[in-house]
Amino acid sequence: MEEFDAKELKKLYRPKKASHKGQNGKLLLIGGSELFHAASMWALEVASRIVDMVFYASTPVNEAIVKQQKKRFGDGIVVPKGELEEYLEEADCVLIGPGMERGEETEEKVNGLLKKYPDKKWVIDGGALQMMDKNLLTETMVVTPHSKEFKLLFGVEASKERVKQMAKKYGCTIVLKGPEDVVCERSKCVVNKTGNEGMTKGGTGDVLAGLIAGLYCKNEAFLAASAGVYLNGLTGDRLYSIVGPYFNASDLVKELPKVMAEAL
Repeated sequence: MEEFDAKELKKLYRPKKASHKGQNGKLLLIGGSELFHAASMWALEVASRIVDMVFYASTPVNEAIVKQQKKRFGDGIVVPKGELEEYLEEADCVLIGPGMERGEETEEKVNGLLKKYPDKKWVIDGGALQMMDKNLLTETMVVTPHSKEFKLLFGVEASKERVKQMAKKYGCTIVLKGPEDVVCERSKCVVNKTGNEGMTKGGTGDVLAGLIAGLYCKNEAFLAASAGVYLNGLTGDRLYSIVGPYFNASDLVKELPKVMAEAL
C-alpha cells in the first residue's frame, strides 16, 4: 500500500480571487450533546477556516455556546429549530457525529437522514459512526473510525486489508485512524505516516473530521480524506517540534491554517 504523496495537495481546490461568499463551500455540521460540548466546536473552528459558511445544528445548550462565540465563528449560522433539512439541502457537505452521544435518539436521527439523503456528501464521525447502519453506506460517504469503531461498524477486526475490503464492498471512503492512518475507497488506498503520540489527546479526531469535511465540500472524497489525515498529522508534527507531545486539539486548530498555507 503506497504512502500518501504530498504532491497530491496541489490538486486541492483553492478559492478564486474573483469568487464571492458562498462559492467556496457550505458545510452543515450536526453534532454535540449536553455531555460533549467541545467536540463539535473543534470541528466547527477548523471547517470555518476552509469553507465560506458553516451551518450548525445541535442541542440547545451547545447552540447557546456557539452563539456566545460569534466573534470567532463569524460565518457560522446556528440552524433554527425545525429547519435542519432546508440547510442540509443547501450545504455542499454534511458532517455528522462529533460530540453526539450513543443512544436511540442518535440512531434514529442519523439513519433517518442517511436513508433520506443517500447521494449527499457525508462525513460520518463519532457518535453517528457508532450508531449508523452500515448498509446505508454509499460512494458519497466518508467514515472516520478508529480500530474499535471499525469493528463495531463492520463486524471485523481492523487491518489494512480489511479497510480495503470494506471500502470495496460498501463503495464508501474509509479513514482508519491510528499510528498510521489508512485511507481507502473502492479502487485505491494510501497510508499516512504523519502524526505522533501527542495526537492521542481527546479532540484530535474531531479536528480531523472538521478538516476532511471542509475539504470535501469542494474536492473529491478520497482526496479530501487522504489530504486531511496528512495535513492533520503534519500539523501535529509541527507542534511536536516545538513543544514535544504537550499539545492539545485547540493547539491543532490554531496551527493548522499556517501548516496548510505552507503545504499548499
